[in-house]
Amino acid sequence: MSTESLNRECILIVDDEPANLKLLDKMLRSQGYQSLVLVDDPRLVVDLYRITQPVLILLDINMPHLDGYQVMEQLKALNDPLLPPIVILTAQHGKDYLLRALAAGARDLIGKPFDRNELLMRVRNLLDAQMAHRLMYDQKTVLEDMVQARTEELRRTRLQIVQRLGMAAEYRDEETGNHILRMSHSCALLARAIGWSEADCDLILNASPMHDIGKIGIPDAIMLKPGKFEPHEWEIMQTHAAIGGKLLEGDDSTLMCMAREIALTHHEKWDGSGYPNGLAGEAIPQSGRIAALADVFDALTSVRPYKKAWTVEAAVDLIKDNKGRHFDPTLVEVFLQELPGIVAIRERFAEPVAPG
Repeated sequence: MSTESLNRECILIVDDEPANLKLLDKMLRSQGYQSLVLVDDPRLVVDLYRITQPVLILLDINMPHLDGYQVMEQLKALNDPLLPPIVILTAQHGKDYLLRALAAGARDLIGKPFDRNELLMRVRNLLDAQMAHRLMYDQKTVLEDMVQARTEELRRTRLQIVQRLGMAAEYRDEETGNHILRMSHSCALLARAIGWSEADCDLILNASPMHDIGKIGIPDAIMLKPGKFEPHEWEIMQTHAAIGGKLLEGDDSTLMCMAREIALTHHEKWDGSGYPNGLAGEAIPQSGRIAALADVFDALTSVRPYKKAWTVEAAVDLIKDNKGRHFDPTLVEVFLQELPGIVAIRERFAEPVAPG
């Protein structure tokens, strides 16, 4: 901001004596200061401050209704990070008086009667300092905005990597990326329905696509087998949960911690018969219980090379039958209440129709 433009910005002058206001107005206008607001009633200062946003305040101390100290208290209460410098106008010259004014927030003190040259020099110095302060504040704001934008860019990039790794695991299972979209949005819907915060709902939305990342560690001969697994093949297939947990460990970010939690526990069952660790009931993290329900429902209602898609009604019947066995019974009740929303997600991210 140039000196000329600063001269055009507002200076607020507060004094209950009209003669003092007139004198200060004349002195400052002679030096090119164009925007001067003269106030003879201190009760108007805060409202005028909000309207004019001055770059400097010249403030008398001894006034009726409110003294200068009270006015400064009101201005400080606004918590404006760019509160302009306040110059006290006073006929008092004692040290205690000066210290009290400075402690109350004044930046300088000008004695009455005014010395023209002294007043103009002090005004100029304080305006220069305020200009530097505003430039630094603006620069800080710009830098903060840049950091925030860069942080958001990194967050989006990280989420893209997470989602694409999840899709890579699903493609190995001859599924499409739409499965993880349906599953992850269903997880967020269920989490929201049981009272999770929006931040945590967003977290599970972006962490759950990694639930089957461990499948990349399963041999093709098993992973791509079109028929039923032999017992030893099923044992190998089950290791994908532990593999996923291992792949995702070592990162303490909230996103990766939840992704690991889901990868490791979404095949655990409420009655303890799941894998890899045979956890039961609430020993299974809630994120894993939510993911289990969303994953099974979408798997049942989706076409696979080895099966046709179940109807929504048939899938819901199976979930009801496994309430308290495979699935958290409380979550099953929430799932049933939220079923229209889950079906809407299924339709929103439906598989593309193959060209005929």
